[in-house]
Amino acid sequence: MTKNTKLAPTTYTIDATDRALGRVASEAAHALLGKRSAHFAKNQALPVTVVIENASKLHLPLRRVKGKVYTRYTGYRAGLRETRMDAMIEKKGIIEVVKKTVDGMIPRNKLRAPRMKHLIVNA
Repeated sequence: MTKNTKLAPTTYTIDATDRALGRVASEAAHALLGKRSAHFAKNQALPVTVVIENASKLHLPLRRVKGKVYTRYTGYRAGLRETRMDAMIEKKGIIEVVKKTVDGMIPRNKLRAPRMKHLIVNA
């Protein structure tokens, strides 16, 4: 596919009602990568928008909510910070948990940010 080719924007809608977080996130990541399109190219971010609806109705087992720990590093010595999933849901909401899960399934390269801009999560 050449760079000058303009593609029509595509929108995929995923209903998260009574579905597992990982299943919804992997389906969204697959669509964001453009692998559902016939014009898939590894070196381009296709004009694909993914909308996840009813994120608040996801099936989240209590064991997962209490046990899942998100870690990040501040850059300073002893700067490892941990946040449990239930604390993140309280503080930032379920939308941030879904975005973080999908973000972890996108390859770490220059196209990650442009692809993640096309993810819309509705509670």
